[in-house]
Parts: sequence; structure tokens; C-alpha cells
Amino acid sequence: MSRRKAKHREELLTHPIRTRIRKSVYQRLVKMMDSSDCQSIGELARKILSREKITCYYRDATMDAPMEELIFIRKELNTIGVNINQITHKFHIADNPGQMIDQAIRVEKEYKKVGEKVDHLLAIVFEISKKWLQK
Repeated sequence: MSRRKAKHREELLTHPIRTRIRKSVYQRLVKMMDSSDCQSIGELARKILSREKITCYYRDATMDAPMEELIFIRKELNTIGVNINQITHKFHIADNPGQMIDQAIRVEKEYKKVGEKVDHLLAIVFEISKKWLQK
């Protein structure tokens, strides 16, 4: 099966340009490519030559610790949710009112844990918002 013809033939890349660069310049281009939206050195070079916009992405290293903490809180909340689901199931299959009360007390304890985690989560979000909204 042959390839389809391009609709906009004037936009095709038909003129090759070759050049040699030093290793330091190449490393700088690789570093720039890694942090940009370009997929290859050639694409980056074309954008530089044609003065197109290059979108660069930067990661704030100071956010690593809060992000790890947020991930940990998410895992804990998920675990608490699983526990609540199990307790609720046991509540529904309980035979006597004493077992039901016991399960209800256990659910209450789990919900208190959720409240503590949410309070901690809100404190972290508040600190992050202070940092990002200071501009």
C-alpha cells in the first residue's frame, strides 16, 4: 500500500540542511529538548531557525516534599475508605444489634481518621496556595 499524498505540499520539509556542532552545543540542545515540547533535535533546530515558539517545562524541586506527602495522604485515605466499606459490609450482615453497634463504633473511628487526614491535607494545600498566589 502506498503512502497518501500530502494535502499541503508547500508545507513539506523538502530542503535538508546539514551542519556540525561542538559537543557542548549539542549537550545544550539535548538539555533544551528534554525540557521542551520538541520530540527531536531536528524539530528543536527547525523551531530555532524559523523563530517559532518553543514551550519549555520546568519542575519546581521545592514541591517534591509536599507532593510526596499528598501522595501518602491519598493512599491513607484510600485505605481508610476500603476499611469503611468492609465495616459497612459486616454491619449489614450482622445478626444481632450488639454486633451492629460495634461496627458503627468502628466506622466512627475511621471517620475521625478521615477528618484528621483532611485537616492535614487542607494545611498542605494552604501552604502551596500561599506560595503560588504570592505573585
